[in-house]
Amino acid sequence: MSSLPCLLERRAEKCFCPELIQVKTDPGLFRELTSGGNMRASLRQKIVEICNSKIEKKGPSVGLSFYAFFANKNDDPELLMEAADWWIMTHKLDHFEKALKIREMVEAGK
Repeated sequence: MSSLPCLLERRAEKCFCPELIQVKTDPGLFRELTSGGNMRASLRQKIVEICNSKIEKKGPSVGLSFYAFFANKNDDPELLMEAADWWIMTHKLDHFEKALKIREMVEAGK
């Protein structure tokens, strides 16, 4: 499964690769490889930085959505989908959550 991370990053829809077929037919394995603890370190760091900035400016009760971690342009759709998957599918979070809660979750490796 050495080529699997590359395939998952590209979200290849039409691939006859046996490893990808196995992942696509096993929802648990797909989630384990594409979300949760496997969120890329750069995204985790960015989330913590944005949360810290929002908390510093507006206080500990400030809320945000996963869109807060991205510019108002779609220049990295894979990264956006990674954050959306973590937020919506993995943790079933509401659209707006407290920045403090999100920071704690990310720092805890959830």
